[in-house]
Amino acid sequence: MRLVFILIASALMGLSVKADDFKGTEFLLIYLGGQSNMDGFGYNRDLSEDLLAPMKDVYIFDGNRIFSDRPAELGGLGMWAPLQPGHGVGFGTDGKRNFLSNRFGAELVFAKKFAELTGKKLALVKYSAGGTALHEGAGYGNWWPFSKKPNQYNYAMKTFQTALQATDIDGDGHIDRLVPTGILWMQGESDANVTVGIAKQYRSNLTRLMTLFRAAFHKTDLPVVIGKITDSKMGENGAPLQPHIKYVHRGQKAFVKNDRCAAYMTETEGFEFSDDKWHYKTEGYLKMGQYFAEHLHKLMQTCK
Repeated sequence: MRLVFILIASALMGLSVKADDFKGTEFLLIYLGGQSNMDGFGYNRDLSEDLLAPMKDVYIFDGNRIFSDRPAELGGLGMWAPLQPGHGVGFGTDGKRNFLSNRFGAELVFAKKFAELTGKKLALVKYSAGGTALHEGAGYGNWWPFSKKPNQYNYAMKTFQTALQATDIDGDGHIDRLVPTGILWMQGESDANVTVGIAKQYRSNLTRLMTLFRAAFHKTDLPVVIGKITDSKMGENGAPLQPHIKYVHRGQKAFVKNDRCAAYMTETEGFEFSDDKWHYKTEGYLKMGQYFAEHLHKLMQTCK
């Protein structure tokens, strides 16, 4: 753990360069994490023309997504590249090449909207894994940081470490300044469909994880936006797919209520689901990006 923090601190070294000596580019650094609805199931074919081309002044490091039972060295590999469609479910990378998929997530509209709101250049770090839970033993792999086995927390830390070792992310030959700005978190479905006990632990598990993420970026009051999970209720005879979702909602609300630098993005309540019953339609990911951007921008003004 300590090694990762040291590497991240050194990778942010542009922050310590004197203003008169700084020749690189300053980027706002945002982490996007969670499970499959952060991965993104929007179809690239449904995007408008202005979102199809690689974005200017927005870079993304998308960590190779992996489940807990695979070799740890594969998780967190990646490379900095201009943001474009293809970082949704099915994305992959070997650290030297990105293999874009035909899907996208919240990152596209988030970046477009957030850049408009701030007038800044952006550096996005994304690591999310579908079906994963916060609680140990739940979901298809979990984010439990104290597990003896490699887990999603380990892979996220490896993603941070690998991403921030590259101090010149735009390749102009100068060290860039990366300013930790926020965390966007969209997750909880897998904690809501196992047992009541697991769902009731969501607040404590979320608090622990966000504390560790903030520590990794050396900013204890780093703004966090939590996306509210929703249930399609497309089970048999209209039954919920997440029977214990109310406890996860309570945990999310409690976390935000007790953290002045956190916000709850509840606009997901109106999103429509695709036929797979778990993931939003393309329009949902477009809206999600916009709402994440608006909530994070507001936190930047109030959390100082």
